[in-house]
Amino acid sequence: MAVTIAHGRHDHLALQMESLAAGSRPPDEHVVVAMDDHELTRWPAFVVSMPTAVGGLPLAGARNLGVGTALDLAADVVICLDVDCLVGNDLVRAYAEAVRTNPGVVWSGPVTYLPPPPTGGYDLPSLASLDDPHPARPAPPQGRVELDDRPDLFWSLSFACSASAWRRSGGFCEEYVGYGGEDTDFARAALGRGLRLGWVGSARAYHQWHPVSDPPVEHLDDIIRNGAIFHERWGSWPMQGWLEEFERRGLVRREAGMWTRDGMNGCRTDTADT
Repeated sequence: MAVTIAHGRHDHLALQMESLAAGSRPPDEHVVVAMDDHELTRWPAFVVSMPTAVGGLPLAGARNLGVGTALDLAADVVICLDVDCLVGNDLVRAYAEAVRTNPGVVWSGPVTYLPPPPTGGYDLPSLASLDDPHPARPAPPQGRVELDDRPDLFWSLSFACSASAWRRSGGFCEEYVGYGGEDTDFARAALGRGLRLGWVGSARAYHQWHPVSDPPVEHLDDIIRNGAIFHERWGSWPMQGWLEEFERRGLVRREAGMWTRDGMNGCRTDTADT
């Protein structure tokens, strides 16, 4: 079964659903978690609702709710997709084969960030011609899989696992609210509980374009708050490149091992971790 969490982005979700239906192996069911989005309850999918949390969207909690719902519907393979992701023709089939062959692995797939859509929108049959996976992540060729246990490379844009692997992982830590940190936390926890991480070359996905900022200044408060949670759990800070760029721009500062910004309390970290 496929699981997507959403708050808005209805056009992107609609096209994702088209891509899933057009694939060589459509999912048995598509669970959509609507985060404070009542319009989605009328959509042709298995929709469950979740209120927003104080401080931002409950991304980690929404994924847990979505996967839990899929398992309640007797899913043996769960595929989690970001609402912006379109699926390649063989994504569902390739993930299902990888999970059933190696159910103790949490599998990810290569994702291409698409340019802005042309007039008339993206043409689903032509997506493969735009294939250009993100260079910072593994991208095995079509038909190949590889194990890679680096937790910093895991991302929730597109991944799949067996029901048993999900239960063993413990799911996403719901202390994280808003943007950042929960993916690496999940991957570290999964490895610590005896699971492996891997990449499926044929599970191609295509991330629909939308405006972004680099670094993601609009998520600065989330990044500092979630980074502090990560540090408390793991003893190091994630997203250091973004924090250092924020510092260069004068948006945050480090004092005596503290990340601070105007209007926020300091988040404690050891100087060696920054």
